[in-house]
Amino acid sequence: MQQSTNTTRWRTVDIVVASVIAVAFGVVFWAWNVVWSATEGAFTFFPPAQAVIYGIWLVPGVLGGLVIRKPGAAFYCEFLAALVSVLLGSQWGTVAILQGATQGVGAELAFAALRYRSFRLPVAVGSGLLAGLAAAIFDQFRYYSEYDFAAFRLPVFVITVLSAAVLAGAGGWALTRALARTGVLDRFPAGRERTLV
Repeated sequence: MQQSTNTTRWRTVDIVVASVIAVAFGVVFWAWNVVWSATEGAFTFFPPAQAVIYGIWLVPGVLGGLVIRKPGAAFYCEFLAALVSVLLGSQWGTVAILQGATQGVGAELAFAALRYRSFRLPVAVGSGLLAGLAAAIFDQFRYYSEYDFAAFRLPVFVITVLSAAVLAGAGGWALTRALARTGVLDRFPAGRERTLV
């Protein structure tokens, strides 16, 4: 569906809600870092498979883009969430800020490619997929450059991108619809499109 307004200017409510999304997910990220570490043992049979849970780190970019529907929203939510997680004590250190920015750019690209005019499920999945692609490329250079390509780097790359498309893309879209049903998004087009796919 077309965006109900042609303005790309952010309202105060846009800034507040985007910030709430980002800060909430910054806390989620901090907790998810713990989950990531705690689940490493469960994936000793095939370590790249741990990337199936990677997509959670990419949800705020997709969610922010779907809710705010303004240029920069996906980037802002993903970047600020990463920054908050670092301030809370991310095990990844300050590199997570750069990682969040990279992932935010990926999430933003799907909305920008359609000029912020479509916010349906395929666009959300595309946003998650592109965020996952950005994340996977970043990780290849930052964390996995010395690993075997066929045994680890290629599988972790593919699984990261698929996880992002499903958990962040489809999951972010489902979360947007769930929030819309509660009425909390009534000041946004996403809150008035409760029946659209």
